[in-house]
Amino acid sequence: MTQHLDLLMFAALIVAILSGFPVAFAISGVAVLFAYLGWMLGVMDITLLGAFGQRVFGLISNTVLIAIPLFVLMGAILEKSRIAEDLLDTMGRAFGQLRGGLGISVVLVGALLAASTGIVGATVVAMGMIALPTMLRAGYDARVASGIVCTAGTLGQIIPPSTLLIILADVMSNAYQQAQYEQGKFAVEALSVGQFFAAALMPGLLLVCLYLIYILLRGALRPQDMPPADLDVPRPTRAEVLSAIVPPLLLIFAVLGSILGGIATPTEAAAVGAIGALLLSGMRLGRHRGLILAGALALIALAIAAGVFPVRLQRSDLGAGSWIAGGAYVLLAVLGAAAVLAALSNMFAKRVIHDAVTSTMTMTAMIFATILAAGMFSLVFIGLGGEERVAHWLENLPGGATGALIVTMIIVFLMGFFLDFVEISVIVLPLVTPTLILLGHDPIWLGIILAINLQTSFLTPPFGFSLFYLRGAAPPEVTTGQIYRGVIPFIGLQAVGVAIVWFFPALTTWLPRVMF
Repeated sequence: MTQHLDLLMFAALIVAILSGFPVAFAISGVAVLFAYLGWMLGVMDITLLGAFGQRVFGLISNTVLIAIPLFVLMGAILEKSRIAEDLLDTMGRAFGQLRGGLGISVVLVGALLAASTGIVGATVVAMGMIALPTMLRAGYDARVASGIVCTAGTLGQIIPPSTLLIILADVMSNAYQQAQYEQGKFAVEALSVGQFFAAALMPGLLLVCLYLIYILLRGALRPQDMPPADLDVPRPTRAEVLSAIVPPLLLIFAVLGSILGGIATPTEAAAVGAIGALLLSGMRLGRHRGLILAGALALIALAIAAGVFPVRLQRSDLGAGSWIAGGAYVLLAVLGAAAVLAALSNMFAKRVIHDAVTSTMTMTAMIFATILAAGMFSLVFIGLGGEERVAHWLENLPGGATGALIVTMIIVFLMGFFLDFVEISVIVLPLVTPTLILLGHDPIWLGIILAINLQTSFLTPPFGFSLFYLRGAAPPEVTTGQIYRGVIPFIGLQAVGVAIVWFFPALTTWLPRVMF
């Protein structure tokens, strides 16, 4: 029994999580229990738990993970201020008169929301409450409509900025450094979140294209499943389309453009995104629109001007031009601050900011508590010899590096039935990815193909999280069985996407290599 204590620990973790006990407490509780059990049986040195304090400090001082609450806040503000609803309504009226047009609009809106929020649950629930009833009223088959909404909502897992990609970047960077140390390299390279964002762009767009092709083909072959929407519904004017699409696109450009262009770190870009979402929401909620618009333009002008002509006011050798520029920058900053205060005033009046901050705190606490608990779990698992067992097992699988990766993909896919992506990313992947990198797999390509796999697990019955999100938001006439059957074709499309990325790794590695 003592030889297999690490395996028993993993089995106990699955049972504890499935029992419905809060995940972070389940993980840490199992870790403490098996640490003392291993100590009493003489197979673990209990002083290893002393390293947990260092792990806690490392987590709270990790500048990469600070981006998570800021991106979550950005998404929560956009959701609570109903900007997503306006976008869905406008796109639905624009494409609705095509066969499959509502489905196309849902996928496109899902991609836009993914690139501006990165929060799967919020996107699926929003589209389940807004788009799904509209599709059903238009005569869509309930299975098809449910599958489209579920799948479009999960794009937030793979299209940056994504919480999954931020966590994966941290995990894969640590695994890559560990693999380099084991190879005898001490001048190690690190991987950045920006590299993973760049790597995920083309696979994310590939999946969007696969979904759109499927919807168009199904609309042509089975028009009764996806009829055109009511012709009496007026198509949106060009001004309506621009007012719905341009603000999210500007936000996406500001966030992703600053990261991929090397102008800002992910944390700085997340702060830009949160302020941008705040200004967009303040504009939508009514008062002080002129001031908010002027302040937003002032902040954009300040960012561009300060990059082109930086001024250091503390220097003693400044010329007249620098003093004039510095004064202009101060005025632009004051105007931007006034716009932020005006937007906050609007959001306080409508209680939007209260809901957004509460949602952000809840999700952030869940993510960080899980990462902390996973740190303790991995310490105990390593102390019980689990890391050596996993490495030995992967290295001796038939098929070499390819066989090891196939088995890992299957295990991650199956674990996605029971565990959230955060738990898989911070518990399972640190145990297997160093060995996979040592076997010769590119760490960035490996991270993206695992991300697509984790996205697929969100869709897979019976425990896919997106299915549960939609079940809670769908009208009562849509059954759970219809939701399950509706996602099956899209799971097949996900498999096609994984195969394409597998056989054409340049889809993930080319853009990071060019940009970084």
